[in-house]
Amino acid sequence: MIRWWLYCVCALILAMVVVGGATRLTESGLSITEWKPIHGVIPPLSEAEWEEELEKYRQIPEYQLINKGMSLEEFKFIFWWEWGHRQLGRFIGIAYFVPMVVFWAAGRIEPWLKPRLLLGLALGGLQGAVGWWMVASGLVDRVDVSQYRLATHLTLALIIFAYLFWIARRLSPLADPLPEEQARLAGFSTLVLCFVFLQMFLGGLVAGLNAGFTFNTWPLMDGQFIPDGLLMMQPVWLNLFENVLTVQFQHRMTAYLLIVLGLFLLLSTFRVSKRSELRRASAHVAAFILLQAVIGILTLIWQVPMSIALVHQGFAVFVLAASVDHLALLKGAYPIKSA
Repeated sequence: MIRWWLYCVCALILAMVVVGGATRLTESGLSITEWKPIHGVIPPLSEAEWEEELEKYRQIPEYQLINKGMSLEEFKFIFWWEWGHRQLGRFIGIAYFVPMVVFWAAGRIEPWLKPRLLLGLALGGLQGAVGWWMVASGLVDRVDVSQYRLATHLTLALIIFAYLFWIARRLSPLADPLPEEQARLAGFSTLVLCFVFLQMFLGGLVAGLNAGFTFNTWPLMDGQFIPDGLLMMQPVWLNLFENVLTVQFQHRMTAYLLIVLGLFLLLSTFRVSKRSELRRASAHVAAFILLQAVIGILTLIWQVPMSIALVHQGFAVFVLAASVDHLALLKGAYPIKSA
């Protein structure tokens, strides 16, 4: 029961990632200019309350420099996206906290698991704070949120997903891994997982800079495989985070590297292990990475239509889950200790 509860929370986090992507693509993230964790549950209920919300939005740079003259109906569209995003976040918190309390009170949670679940709760609370920290960056002196904070917000959501999925998988009755499998595959499987996280962070930078709307050709960028201008900013490290060309380029190159790593993990797993579930997990990793790359290319060359862009963002979670699953199979089930 605990395992399936955690799977359900992971599914909700997947939904949250997709809704967050839609909120970004519709430029809705700054429509609610206050953080009211409790009172914010109730949306505007009268015309006067709607006008009050719109008036707050009129005070920020995004309205004054980009959306000046926006009608109330247009404002409602972006408001509902951001409100829905925040509501889903609240619902995930309830879906995690309430069952945990019930399981705990019923004595269903073993002592060794309790601190792990409390850490998951703390990460969820931190994610809410990081979300507001991100929004706050766009309320003064900017017309958009900081790409650094957006990438941090997205990456933390994926860390929470991976953490809970890791616990759930290792609560399954997994077969004990062979010493040879652990020795020859665990390190490389961990490396693949790290690069998946890196690629997702880089994807957050792409989204934060709207870099997907530029250089919409493939495999060349601006007519070159390695375009000019990658290091035009000073200091040089700034290009990695703020140069639209460089940010998109490094996202592309990391995708190519991940394809190679995924295929190598597949071949290595088949060479080392005879276990069908481990082989299948490696096939999932390689296939999902390759498919995600194809979806990413289509997102780019079609100039980021919402439907395919959301598939790209959501399917990244499946790539992450496959990578976690492969490593979990190499670690085996948690050793249960009731005392």
